[in-house]
Amino acid sequence: MHENVARLLEALTLRPAPTEDNADRFVGTSIKMPHNRVFGGQVLAQTLIAASATVPSTRPVHSVHGYFLRPGDDNQPIEYSVDRIHDGRSFSTRRTQGIQNGVPIFSMIASFQEVAPGLEHAEPMPEGIPDPETLPAPSELFASLDHPRATYWASARPVDIRYINGPIYVDVPQPHVAHQAVWMRCLDKLPDDPNLHRAVLAYASDYTILESIYRRHGVAWATKGLNAASLDHAMWFHRDGRADEWVLYVQESPSAQGGRGLCLGRLYTRDGRLLATVAQEGMVRVPPGVAGT
Repeated sequence: MHENVARLLEALTLRPAPTEDNADRFVGTSIKMPHNRVFGGQVLAQTLIAASATVPSTRPVHSVHGYFLRPGDDNQPIEYSVDRIHDGRSFSTRRTQGIQNGVPIFSMIASFQEVAPGLEHAEPMPEGIPDPETLPAPSELFASLDHPRATYWASARPVDIRYINGPIYVDVPQPHVAHQAVWMRCLDKLPDDPNLHRAVLAYASDYTILESIYRRHGVAWATKGLNAASLDHAMWFHRDGRADEWVLYVQESPSAQGGRGLCLGRLYTRDGRLLATVAQEGMVRVPPGVAGT
């Protein structure tokens, strides 16, 4: 197995935490990051794993709504506390918090539903998208850049991400538009557990979702003084899919204002099935004089 994927699976394998009141608590470790802050997608995925562990497998998750409250330290374990809010005839609801040093760093409510038939339609996948094999891999794009974040993007991530319109690390190619699309998949085959694949898709959904804001204003990741962070993250799971097969992530930003920006995303299988919808608002602050200010 690819070492980056092995580290991801280790992080998503939570240990039960001993408690005196038989509460649902779990402990997870973190993947090391260049800035020593826990990657938001990791906390999101771990929280989803913890909540799913308290629900029957016949009730897969259909929606999550989470808030990033504080930066996490990737040198310390994270404790996940699950509150079984409700178990109905068809739906279950869980509140889960990721905790470090006695305070929450992430809080999420997730809803799970018994599998059932019903009406069905989906927004179609955009046409004219090039195949992922025709696009450069991260190792080709970032290997020559001498920067810790670029090194991480080139060789340390467990997910292969390929840009349709080019990355925005050093500069932002024209046109400056508020939308983009990327192909992504895990670097190695994963176990067949559907909960794991949902968690990995949630993990990967946090990588590029805010970039539609930067692309619209010509702001590259390398912009000196750029200060950005995820504030909240919502995700609706429509259909099952595999995170180790190519998924098209279509993203757009309908608005940015007041140092914040909203981004929306849709995840499609290669044959056009809509797997999930994502919404995230992020803090985006750029120095005076930078494009867009």
